[in-house]
Amino acid sequence: MNPVRARELGLDFPGTPGVDNAITDVPGVEVGFTTLVKGGGPLQVGRGPVRTGVTAILPRGRDPIPKPVWAGTHALNGNGEMTGTHWIADGGYFIGPVMITNTHSVGRVHQAAVQWIIDAYPQHWGSEHLWAMPVVAETYDGVLNDINGLHVTEADARDALNSAASGPVTEGNVGGGTGMICYDFKGGTGTASRCISVDGKEFTVGVLVQANHGRRTDLTILGAPIGQHLNDGILPRDNETGSIIAVIATDAPLMPHQLQRVAKRGSIGVGRGGTTGGNNSGDIFLAFSTANPIPISDMAQRHEQFSWIGDDLCDALYAGAVEGIEEAVVNAMVAAKTMTTLRPAGHDCRAIDHAVLVDLVRRYGRLKD
Repeated sequence: MNPVRARELGLDFPGTPGVDNAITDVPGVEVGFTTLVKGGGPLQVGRGPVRTGVTAILPRGRDPIPKPVWAGTHALNGNGEMTGTHWIADGGYFIGPVMITNTHSVGRVHQAAVQWIIDAYPQHWGSEHLWAMPVVAETYDGVLNDINGLHVTEADARDALNSAASGPVTEGNVGGGTGMICYDFKGGTGTASRCISVDGKEFTVGVLVQANHGRRTDLTILGAPIGQHLNDGILPRDNETGSIIAVIATDAPLMPHQLQRVAKRGSIGVGRGGTTGGNNSGDIFLAFSTANPIPISDMAQRHEQFSWIGDDLCDALYAGAVEGIEEAVVNAMVAAKTMTTLRPAGHDCRAIDHAVLVDLVRRYGRLKD
């Protein structure tokens, strides 16, 4: 697990986190990783160095009965991929895992996720005409990884799925986030959660991000213009060329149109970090609810009751998503480790210095007493 996280450095994030301050604080949600780090020296396409991987999220863990999760999506800037979004927009749900990897590995990971669904539910996908449409998203790691070498295999994706578990979630250079860059610092995987109250009932909002976005000069943490003070080690890039995927989970009962609205708040959470969502950045958000579980085989055969929260009561959920994403991005940077670039070669993509970060945040009065 991570030796330190942003909140543990004293950063005064708003809101109350769950037990593990992770997406897995939402009951039933499990997360797994495959991390691939092999080789060294200059880039040789097909040989490495390899710094990539796969992140797997199981919204309902290993429930033996396939049940959809209700969902909504939003793209702040669509220069990226998240499969399954057309059906989520029409049907309001998806079944199976959510996977995150690098841009050129979406196909293999999707194939592995389909096979996992078939294997996990042989009765439903063997004797019935059910289709498998998992959600697979990506960000680009070609600066730090031999992305054109296509090193992620279906077996790697299956390993990530098989390793999925509840409890604390590793951050930084792990899974799909292994080779990612955030605000010209080393980025990667980050997570956070918020405990919220809606009309006297307690719920959890959890998020997981693959942070590969932003320009150094824009970096803002808790309202402090951190990036303006850290001008050394900026990578030689003219434009923002990365992306961010954010997955928002909750156990609050929400309708698909409400989850789409939660997903939209991902833009605000990312924006708190300072990014303007550059043209070459794919900033895509998925929100799902584990409430209202209905076996997929029953959905077309009977009338169901559906519990949901009124729209006017959703503000706490919106706040939880915004706050969680803001913190998860910083967690990704705090946990990350320095890597050397491959294209262009020879530059250090540095991890953010904890002591310097704490000093700057203290200057702006955003450190806990």
